[in-house]
Amino acid sequence: MDLTDSIAPNSDQLNAEDMLSGPMTVTIEKVTAGSSEQPVNVHLVELPGRPYRPSKSMRRVMVGAWGPEASNYTGRRMTLYRDPEVRFGGMAIGGIKISHLSHIDKPLRLALTVSRGKRAVHTVDPLTDAPTPAGPTVEQVQATESVDELRAMWSTASPEVQAAIKVRVAELQQPTTPPADPEQLSDAEFAAAAGREG
Repeated sequence: MDLTDSIAPNSDQLNAEDMLSGPMTVTIEKVTAGSSEQPVNVHLVELPGRPYRPSKSMRRVMVGAWGPEASNYTGRRMTLYRDPEVRFGGMAIGGIKISHLSHIDKPLRLALTVSRGKRAVHTVDPLTDAPTPAGPTVEQVQATESVDELRAMWSTASPEVQAAIKVRVAELQQPTTPPADPEQLSDAEFAAAAGREG
């Protein structure tokens, strides 16, 4: 019998205690603003309703690896682990740290503050197990003839594919050019049109 579920904390966020049984690799659904004490909510595909609220040090890691624009984080993956040495109020209470990130091609080393006046190097390695995206591809979008089908693709599409969906919907919604009025054509144009129709 696996007791992992029985020791999971009852909480509206991801906690260090969730990783007592080992590290956890998760996929980012979206990032939203939080409170003044915890300003960032990283919503996770695997844990709906229980966002990861990274510390300032781990936010620095994410920005150092992926840049400051959080909308680009959707679909990216990270491995989180519990570091029992994370301190708060002078006590080692444990906290969540990032060990691996997708979308980096080499280890990232950052000097982070661990206590007042003390810094330590934190290393994040590339995450190489990122799964093949399950959503639609750009090629599928471009081949789709139905706006309704494109709308259905939206929720599972990556940001790149969502951009392609917008373009394809605009293409499909463009009014078709009506046939030219024969009375408005010159003799040469009318002859050419008649020849095509014949």
